[in-house]
Amino acid sequence: MEKPNQTYINSLSGGDEAFKQKLIDIIKKEFPEEKQVYFDNYKAKNFKLAADNVHKLKHKISILGLEKSYDVAVDYETNLLEGSTDLKDEFEEILSAITKYLEDI
Repeated sequence: MEKPNQTYINSLSGGDEAFKQKLIDIIKKEFPEEKQVYFDNYKAKNFKLAADNVHKLKHKISILGLEKSYDVAVDYETNLLEGSTDLKDEFEEILSAITKYLEDI
């Protein structure tokens, strides 16, 4: 499984450490909240709202340099909109990897 990284954040910040830290702080604040809303909607079997949550989360996945994981999120979002939970486990493993990464940085 690919590992989250700061490559894209570094390129966005252009060496501006304050800007880089601001981006990281935003992700650290928003990601757990968005993740929890996803789990709440999934648990309630509201797959349309869960797909909306996946849509928001996939932007964080992309920012953290997870290209293959982004593709999984795109496919999972489509599955949820079609009422399928295929790729749920793979998507939630991505969320776990990001959670651990954000705790460590």
